[in-house]
Amino acid sequence: MKHLTATHPTPTPDTQNATNASACPIGRPNQGDKAGTDSHRDREWAPLSTLESHLIMPTTITGVLPIIHTPFTADDQLDVDSLHRELEWALTRNINGYCTGMVSELLRLSQEERNQLHREIGSVDRGDKVFIAGVGAESTSQATAYAERATEYGCDALMVIPPVTAKTSLPDLRDYFTSVANSVDVPVIIQDASSYVGQEIPMQLNVELLDTFGPEKIMFKPEAAPLGPKLSELRDATNGRARAFEGSGGISIIDSYRRGIKGTMPGMEFLDSVIAVWSALEAGDDDAAYAAYLPLCALVSLQLQAGLDGFIAIEKYILHKRGTFATDLRRRPYLYNLDEETRQEVDRLMHRANLT
Repeated sequence: MKHLTATHPTPTPDTQNATNASACPIGRPNQGDKAGTDSHRDREWAPLSTLESHLIMPTTITGVLPIIHTPFTADDQLDVDSLHRELEWALTRNINGYCTGMVSELLRLSQEERNQLHREIGSVDRGDKVFIAGVGAESTSQATAYAERATEYGCDALMVIPPVTAKTSLPDLRDYFTSVANSVDVPVIIQDASSYVGQEIPMQLNVELLDTFGPEKIMFKPEAAPLGPKLSELRDATNGRARAFEGSGGISIIDSYRRGIKGTMPGMEFLDSVIAVWSALEAGDDDAAYAAYLPLCALVSLQLQAGLDGFIAIEKYILHKRGTFATDLRRRPYLYNLDEETRQEVDRLMHRANLT
């Protein structure tokens, strides 16, 4: 597994303090590395206006990158055994990596639990697959701390949502994302989850971050409503430079693909269907793409009835029924409970879609 490496040209006197002249190994730590002993806070990622930066990825961040769900034991502790079963199952599929994000219930985990989750994920031999860690938080200091810890555990990139409990000014939001980007040497995916939580990220800021750090450092997961037009707006505002990913669970994957996304971030529950759609799109086979897509839409429509908790409830129901998770428990509090009639419809649709 190659490390993600940032290489810089020999610095001039003007840039000597902005960057380290030598290549900086990032991504998964070597066994001999003393992870966490060298603070990233002392080394800023130099903006492209100062010098050019080049990243060598272990594999390109692209394709199907499912979100990992967090399993809990009957006494509400992180279920490490179930987590490893989930990861092992995912790695048998044709994926390009995996992530933690909103349906990982990150906002319902304690600081220790989120770090434990990322440590466990980072410990798994994933070959050439990427691990993208969700590090969004309610303060800049929290987000940078999560970011630094996740990179110590071997993540290959980060995904960051803005704070969700309060609206922030444009300068504060700029500082938040810039601080996270400068705290680590791995790429950062800016996630706008405002269609279901938090505030929309101004397009002006997206463009500014991309211009400052470049498309190898800054990528996007735009989920503001309406998703399709917002994807096109980002693409056009950045002259096609923005690398964007969709996270609709699959229901908008074909429309998003035609608007230029580089990958999709679904849950694990319908992963085989999403892979089938993506593979067909990549092969230019529209008939096969729609054949896999339409049953997938029926399943995701059931999740959409209850927003984020609708997704999590059905995801965990399926992973528990599949035998991957020991329980289907979610972190409380929540409003939505999966009723028996919805379970029955999920089972019927899963059967029709040849999903087990």
